[in-house]
Amino acid sequence: MAEDFFADKIASELNLSPRQVAAVIKLFEEGCTVPFIARYRKEAHGNLDEVKIASIQERLGYHRELEARREAILSSIIQQGKLTDGLKERILACEKRTELEDLYLPYRPKRRTRAMVARERGLQPLAERILALATSGDPLVEAEAFVSIEKEVFDANSALKGARDIVAEQIAEHPEVRGFARDYLAEHGLVHSEVVEPAPETPTKFEQYYDFEEAVVAIPSHRFLAIKRGETEGILRVSLSVDWDSVVAFAEETFGLRPSPWAEQLTLAAKDACRRLIAPSVELDVMVELKQQADRAAVEIFAENLRHLLLQAPLGERAVLGVDPGIRTGCKCVALDATGKFLKNVTVYPAQSQQKDIEAAVELLKLVAQYEPKAIAVGNGTAGRETERFVRQTLSRSGKQDIIVVPVNEAGASVYSASSVARDEFPELDLTVRGAISIGRRLQDPLAELVKIDPKAIGVGQYQHDVNQTLLASKLDEVVERCVNSVGVELNTASVPLLTRVSGIGPSLAKRIVEYRNANGAFRSRGELLRVSGLGAKTFEQCAGFLRIRESVNPLDRSAVHPERYALVEQMAADIGSSVEALIGNTDAVGKIQKQRYVSGDAGLLTIEDILNELRKPGRDPRAEFEPPAFREDVCTIEDVRPGMKLEGIVTNVTAFGAFVDIGVHQDGLVHVSELSDRFIRDPSEVVKSGDKLTVRVLDVDLARRRISLSARSESKGRPAAKQGGQHRHAPGPRPRQQGSSTFSNNPFAGL
Repeated sequence: MAEDFFADKIASELNLSPRQVAAVIKLFEEGCTVPFIARYRKEAHGNLDEVKIASIQERLGYHRELEARREAILSSIIQQGKLTDGLKERILACEKRTELEDLYLPYRPKRRTRAMVARERGLQPLAERILALATSGDPLVEAEAFVSIEKEVFDANSALKGARDIVAEQIAEHPEVRGFARDYLAEHGLVHSEVVEPAPETPTKFEQYYDFEEAVVAIPSHRFLAIKRGETEGILRVSLSVDWDSVVAFAEETFGLRPSPWAEQLTLAAKDACRRLIAPSVELDVMVELKQQADRAAVEIFAENLRHLLLQAPLGERAVLGVDPGIRTGCKCVALDATGKFLKNVTVYPAQSQQKDIEAAVELLKLVAQYEPKAIAVGNGTAGRETERFVRQTLSRSGKQDIIVVPVNEAGASVYSASSVARDEFPELDLTVRGAISIGRRLQDPLAELVKIDPKAIGVGQYQHDVNQTLLASKLDEVVERCVNSVGVELNTASVPLLTRVSGIGPSLAKRIVEYRNANGAFRSRGELLRVSGLGAKTFEQCAGFLRIRESVNPLDRSAVHPERYALVEQMAADIGSSVEALIGNTDAVGKIQKQRYVSGDAGLLTIEDILNELRKPGRDPRAEFEPPAFREDVCTIEDVRPGMKLEGIVTNVTAFGAFVDIGVHQDGLVHVSELSDRFIRDPSEVVKSGDKLTVRVLDVDLARRRISLSARSESKGRPAAKQGGQHRHAPGPRPRQQGSSTFSNNPFAGL
């Protein structure tokens, strides 16, 4: 019954049918994974994609946690003997965690408060007079009766103050008052930031926030995270503000303020409650909610960038050389065969002397002659462009222009080279050689190599150290798993980290699969997986369709057709007088299959169409065809960059405020969102993705801050109009333009 309730709630939240949500929940309870549900159980849930299925999973977790908290609160209040039917009904009706906690607040065990002290001093009856707003009596006169030296109530004013403490606590713990205060702050409040005095003497990236304010409802995630980072670094002080008089008025109305000799006492208690008790609490709540919203937005951007990075076009199964550039320690060069197997490494020392250049060229050409690579991958780190130029010139002079030279983003290569994964793969090799291997393999298959590295080390996120790390890790794991399963994995060459990401397979099972492969040789069929210790029928069901065996006797093992449908495909082939082998990849033969004829049971039309599509193009790779980038030979360092230059670059990171572009100078330039398109856009991801090629024009170069401002707009186009939002109030220098959620500052680095 609880799951049916959750299904209805989630369906309403995600605008889905309860039947779809209930089906997905049932599949989760059966141990199914998101990729498996999305790919092989389409009839059950009505063809929901992985994003919607993952959203159902996330909302299910939220509602289960909320229900668990609800039960804990009810249990606590029952133990106190204070649960009434009305209170229980309100608790059961709560749909948000904050509402639930507001109701529980009066019953939550708390440290000693001023109201507790006042009650101990016998001032509760006086507080009741204030709350009742009696039509008669003089507060000062009645308070005299509560004066007691023994109880430390020294005069009538002290008695009234203690009584107001009791009233203030009751006001502060009133759910409607707290809810109104929280909502009012969220809707009408301002975020303030100011520099912590004394202000830094040297420039910082937070200067625009030294005296800044923006509406809570308008501040974009990247700006809020920038301000919070400034606070973390001790440069900024951040606070929220709102017109608390409006909250006081609501509290007075809630407690029935009317003409009475006691009205002033209630007003004083309401003001005290709002400023002393409610304000700090709800300000924290709103600040936390702002942070959570900003975290979610930043994580989504990070996830999208990671997805595009992982799904970069692979060079494919071709022999390559990987080069990790170095100046003093030399360039580490490795030869890899078409499967990424390490063959040999040498170290060369170009750019040190003419003689060293000659020796380096000779060694490089020996490696090329011995292993005949189709491409040479050069890391884009320090000395990367210089090394790339040296390799190109060496190949050109030797007449080997057919070998392409490709700059490869080496972010995270050093992390991989020092990792346990790298040590397990190449225990006898130096860290720098492992790094060169990673660079070469990234060119062959970015997905297979990048899964070995913590996504946070790949360098495609903003504020990744500032956001909730649990949320970030969970989302990035989800993205990696989705990418791996959408592409598929060759079982006989996959590494442990790659297999770990396959649906239903975790780290320990992935290790056992590789150990079995090493001990028994290559897998000859998908069915052989069941011989691996610990891999049972359920796990086989979840993973088999995403694993490929290129050399399998059964041709279907090379495709995404699930083993549970092999008999169906065999029947299809027999019905048209064909073998399964002859059917695969034969568009004409597949066209003869009457798909409606095979719809039955859980094999609906969606499943049949998926099978036929896979038979037409078995094991197809959803990634694009590889096309190498091209950087200008004469632009290698930031000092070579000049305003007005037109350059080709690769988008490395897309943020809420723009896109970072690698133009081949070891320092990515920023195309602010206002410079990404000739039309007005709010979201940079509307026009660019990580990995895209982009022709840009240099607007400005700030050598002191190592910043490059770029534009992708036509030179004849003017800047699009912008709306007004928050503002910098007294920042040094010329007054900046006002900024809001869609505003474009003249400074393309605004928000960093």
